[in-house]
Amino acid sequence: MHASLVFVSALAASVWAAPTYPKIDADASIPDNIRTLSEYFNLLASKVQDSRILDSPPSCDLSHVSLPAAASGLPSPSPDLTLRHIAIGRGTQNYTCDPSAPSEAPKAAGALAQLFNASCLAATSPDLATTLARASLHFAVAQSDATDRLAPSNLARSGVHFFTDATTALFKLDVSPALQLGELPCGKNASVAAPVDAPRGLKGEAAVAWLKLNAKVGATGGLQEVFRVETVGGSPPATCAGMPGTFEIQYATQ
Repeated sequence: MHASLVFVSALAASVWAAPTYPKIDADASIPDNIRTLSEYFNLLASKVQDSRILDSPPSCDLSHVSLPAAASGLPSPSPDLTLRHIAIGRGTQNYTCDPSAPSEAPKAAGALAQLFNASCLAATSPDLATTLARASLHFAVAQSDATDRLAPSNLARSGVHFFTDATTALFKLDVSPALQLGELPCGKNASVAAPVDAPRGLKGEAAVAWLKLNAKVGATGGLQEVFRVETVGGSPPATCAGMPGTFEIQYATQ
C-alpha cells in the first residue's frame, strides 16, 4: 500500500446533474461579492452544459492531478506517494495582538477550518474548484456548518483542520462516516508567498502563503503530506494598531 498525500485546498460528481443557472452579467461597478458569485455560477452553468454532450460522466481519477504552477517554489511531493484527497478548507486564520504594542505585527495563533470533499471536481474541473473556493468566502462558515455542505455548492464535509499546539496542524479526515482516511498531525516543511494576483479576502486581506506540511508522529491511514494552495484572504493587517487582543480573518483554500 502506498503512503498518501493530501491536497487541501470544488462540486462532487453530482454537480454534473445540477440544473443550469441563469447567466449574470457583472461589470466592475458592482460589488466584489456579486462579481465573484456571478463568475462561479456562470462557470458552473457552462460546465453543466458541456457535460450534457459527454458520452459518460467525468471520472474522479486523481492520478493525473498536479500542483498549480505557482506552487513550483515548494518542494515536490515525495516519491511514491499517492494523492488520496482534495478538499476546500473554509474557516479562519487566527491572530493575537499586544494592546500595549500597536506598532508590532500580529502573531499567528493557528487556524480553524472545515474541509469539504472537492476531489472529483478538482480532478475534472480545476478552474471551477478554484472559483468555488473564492465564492465560498462570501458565505458565513455557520451556513456550511448547518448543512454539512460548502455554501454555495453541494460539497459534503470531509474533515476539520485546527492546531493542537503552536507548531502542529491537525487534519482530521475521519469525521464523515462515508470517508475514513485517517488523521494527520503535521508541521510546516516549506512556504512560498501566494501569487500577487491571488484573490483577496472580504476586507481586502492578502492571501496567506502556500505551504507544504509533513506528517508528525501519530499520523494514521498512511497519510504523509499536505499541500495548502489556492489560498483566498486570511492575512492580518501589517500592525496591531486598532486591533483587539485576539481576532480572526476569514479565508478559504484548497
